[in-house]
Amino acid sequence: MRSHIEQLAQIASRPQRTILGLMSGTSLDGLDLALCTIFGNGRKTKLTLEQFVTLPYTEHFRKEVRKVFSVKHGDIELLVQLHAHIGRMHGQMVTQTLRQWHIDPQKVDLIASHGQTMYHAPSFIHPHSGYANASLQIGDGDHIAMETGIITISDFRLKHIAAGGEGAPLAVYGDYLIFGDENENRVMLNIGGIANFTWLPSNASMSSYPGFSTDVGPGNTMMDAYMQKHLGYACDENGVLAASGTIVQKLLKELMDHPFFDGGFPKTIGPELFNLDYLEKAIARVGGSYSHADIMATLNRFSAEGILLALQKSVPPNQPWVVYGSGGGVHNPVLMEHLQMAFPSIAFRHTGELGVPVDAKEAVLFALLANECVAGESLGKALFKDGMPDISMGKISLPG
Repeated sequence: MRSHIEQLAQIASRPQRTILGLMSGTSLDGLDLALCTIFGNGRKTKLTLEQFVTLPYTEHFRKEVRKVFSVKHGDIELLVQLHAHIGRMHGQMVTQTLRQWHIDPQKVDLIASHGQTMYHAPSFIHPHSGYANASLQIGDGDHIAMETGIITISDFRLKHIAAGGEGAPLAVYGDYLIFGDENENRVMLNIGGIANFTWLPSNASMSSYPGFSTDVGPGNTMMDAYMQKHLGYACDENGVLAASGTIVQKLLKELMDHPFFDGGFPKTIGPELFNLDYLEKAIARVGGSYSHADIMATLNRFSAEGILLALQKSVPPNQPWVVYGSGGGVHNPVLMEHLQMAFPSIAFRHTGELGVPVDAKEAVLFALLANECVAGESLGKALFKDGMPDISMGKISLPG
């Protein structure tokens, strides 16, 4: 038996594992690294976040990725090169960070890498009738494993698609394992590039799970893209520009006029739809010329509207609910004020109150999925949509 296979078997049989979760989102801010100690598996999972950091990307790297990110026609050679390059780069960032944390790489059992999403293509939105759901994340797990010497689990979304899902959102699995509560109705709202939430009623159980996870619309992706293109800033920090503008109601109505918002749950979407081209076409249809501040105010409200519409469809009246936010969008006070004013009876909090900082949640999620991949027995078929088997997700890359 190869030594790394034997090592993997030993890791899987232990009562606890040290797993480093890696997340690189569509905003391309940087790489999130969350070092977790995970006890058990399934509904008995207990997690402690030991360390967390975000390492920023260089502007050169962001520009290279954006050449092939979420575009229908791009440089295939660059895409192939980035697949290996990002894997090596992420591996080097892991090694650098462990050194700064004074942690021996041999003390880390597994790396869980989400990779960098290049294109997300659920079947309802792409024009090719002969093809099903598809998604592509790059940043080769073999390169990470070889750079670090640590067994790496990656490419989580493709197993979900192969089993009949859409590859997103995957938050439901991590949310259910560590955030489900017997006494509190919870919505786990993540506002990243795309906004999604997991609906967790207090009576959730592994055998009969009445909740779900779904994308609900754009989060930061259109606001960030607009700021980057027109003003040269990475984002509208603290929503300052949006707060100085006026919402253009006819433009907002036009932005909301898409079948995605009428569809049932769960569903998934990405910047392949909600992008600056989508905005520019909406402006052309309504006509007029608008200031940057007014556009940003409208885009901010547009992100809020998708979340609000989904909450209105999901949250039963006359029951207490708590929304726990995570992701970069919770740092935008204008966006959060839109949500709180629309639902004054709902408590809006953040996942830091539950032990997971808002910026670390997605990296933690993939650490949990890696734990289930090697040590889990069953997530529970009720967590998967009708017709899907109860699966584990992730491809295993050995460092030798």
